[in-house]
Amino acid sequence: MTLRDRWHSYIERFRNKTGWKILDAYLLRKFLGSVIYAIALLMTIVVIFDLSENIQRFMDKGVPVGEIITGYYLNFIPYFINLFIPLFTFISVIWFTSKLSSHNEIISILGNGITFNRFLLPYLVGSLIIVLISLFLANSVVPHTNAKLNEFKYKYFGRAAISTTNIHVKNNSHSYIFVERWDRRQDQGYFATYESFDDYHVVDKITAQTMKYNEKTGLWNLHKYVRRQIVDGKEYVTSGDDIDTTLNVLPLNFSQDVFISETMTYKELRRFIREEKKRGSSLVANYQIEAHKRVSNPLGIIIMTFLGVSVSSRKNARGVGVHIFIGMGLAFTFIFLQQISTVFSVSGGLPPVLGTWIPNLIFLVVTLVLLKMAQK
Repeated sequence: MTLRDRWHSYIERFRNKTGWKILDAYLLRKFLGSVIYAIALLMTIVVIFDLSENIQRFMDKGVPVGEIITGYYLNFIPYFINLFIPLFTFISVIWFTSKLSSHNEIISILGNGITFNRFLLPYLVGSLIIVLISLFLANSVVPHTNAKLNEFKYKYFGRAAISTTNIHVKNNSHSYIFVERWDRRQDQGYFATYESFDDYHVVDKITAQTMKYNEKTGLWNLHKYVRRQIVDGKEYVTSGDDIDTTLNVLPLNFSQDVFISETMTYKELRRFIREEKKRGSSLVANYQIEAHKRVSNPLGIIIMTFLGVSVSSRKNARGVGVHIFIGMGLAFTFIFLQQISTVFSVSGGLPPVLGTWIPNLIFLVVTLVLLKMAQK
């Protein structure tokens, strides 16, 4: 059996099991078509505003038109689609469901013996399709396009020249590394200090003007170094121009940038978080929030879909505008809760898993209550 035949077999089995009808296909097409239309419309607006803001910078840097399209906007668009896809879905559901309601189509559907829960099936299928697309975007496509977008910015705008300062990294359970300044473009640290401890005292300390990683040898070169060692109670001091040594860190560990997690796939990010936990990084909570968002935001699409149905399925004498007004208020409340919970996760002691999932849980309860009160 070919892949196509197998796919048709799964679809036929699903239709038979759920009693899928022409009406369901009609609602699903309306749903997905509205989402695609909303994404296309809003992304066009976003691109136009961004281009108007950056066109002078592109001209000043002499960026070719082809490079602007392929290197910037083709990598810029997937990030914003993935970022706003729950909002796109929510607005689309409210819009087309309100239109159905205003034309008395929902009343006709329910009046012909179809239960409200059965009416929701196409919405569930549509939201699951969008969830799968969002998961793929968030965990595979967007990290790659973010990395490409950063390369573009570094090439033409010099963003990589920004340095991070005062970085503490745990090398292993008994040693730490301090770098006063780290240059991300050169992958080089300035005024570095390595300290190794026994149970009570420093037993080995190296200070160097610069430290740089050699990818070919896997060794760190320390330039203009001074080393102090304590052996059997005696101190030994050595110095020199260069020394190569092995450290349990990579240049990535010194790039203390919360945005670096946005260029990693989900698998890479989980591995990176485990390594950063061992090294005692102060940004672990930020990385964990990013990892949880890769799952919570796509699954939030299902909640936003049913929330939109519950708000807009009842016919209103004032028209579609009231539904959109209520929906936008709920959407911005959701975004506000996300921001507040993220801040508490980073600096307020709230576990990252709770900080990312609390808005979804709150709105899940709100959605269930509104669905119970919806027109049956």
